[in-house]
Amino acid sequence: MALLALPMIGSAPTWVTLTAAGLAMGMIIFIIASGLTLIFGLMDVLNFGHGVFIALGAFLAVSVLGLMSDWTTVNHLGMNLAAIAIAAVVAMAGAGLLGYVFERVLVRRVYGQHLMQILITMGGMVVGEELIKMIWGPQMIALELPASLRGAFIFGDAAIEKYRLLAVLVGLAVFISMLLVLNRTKLGLLIRAGVQDREMVESLGYRIRRLFVGVFIAGSGLAGLGGVMWGLYQQGVTPQMGAKVNVLIFIVIIIGGLGSTGGCFLGAMLVGLLANYTGFLAPKVALFSNILLMAAVLLWRPQGLYPVANR
Repeated sequence: MALLALPMIGSAPTWVTLTAAGLAMGMIIFIIASGLTLIFGLMDVLNFGHGVFIALGAFLAVSVLGLMSDWTTVNHLGMNLAAIAIAAVVAMAGAGLLGYVFERVLVRRVYGQHLMQILITMGGMVVGEELIKMIWGPQMIALELPASLRGAFIFGDAAIEKYRLLAVLVGLAVFISMLLVLNRTKLGLLIRAGVQDREMVESLGYRIRRLFVGVFIAGSGLAGLGGVMWGLYQQGVTPQMGAKVNVLIFIVIIIGGLGSTGGCFLGAMLVGLLANYTGFLAPKVALFSNILLMAAVLLWRPQGLYPVANR
């Protein structure tokens, strides 16, 4: 896609800038969507309330970074990154705790019932948004970048924003970590085995339900991390931000193949790049470019780019 866009854009520096911005956007979308694709791929749960974890993570980051203004206003990369890391940990913990409550109160009652899962999780998201409004208010709150992450690196005539480079590094770290955990550890083996044959794994003495609850908490925590990254990317947060991103998330996981981590990563990259290229070349098309991409992929591969067996 990047190579096809180069002759249409014409200017190499502009192409570099747009490509870097698209990759950064795609990485942030992947972080947000990875939690949902993890939950569906391993638990077969359609969580349409995923957006509330995103919003909660973003608002927790606002509170934490507001308390650490001395660390974020000083032009010191180490202190700025430490502040973001602390905010991310708090956001992931808060979103994970909400995910635990979500699973115990709502999702546990509707395992195996996809229609009920959609309805009850959407209702949970609405309630969650109202609770966020009660705590932080209904208005948008600014979330400024730390001092050392403002501005851009200049390479000739091309500019790459500093925060977007950080977003790419964080997204790659999340992707590699997920692959290693799922494919190279005993925990990942047990989770994948529990998906294939739950009764057999339980007969060996492992408590699959606890593992699946842990997966739901981990997926919610990743959504919280994504909320922090998205809030800093937009430099502002609103209670409805999770619901707005929800549509984009489902487009990504449908393109990649429901439940596929690798497919989710590739789908997020395609969506991020296409949004930036079309935004420059044809702004009116950019409004629905992601839907066009999803339609084109599904016409070519109806189960997505990397379909998961039995999904």
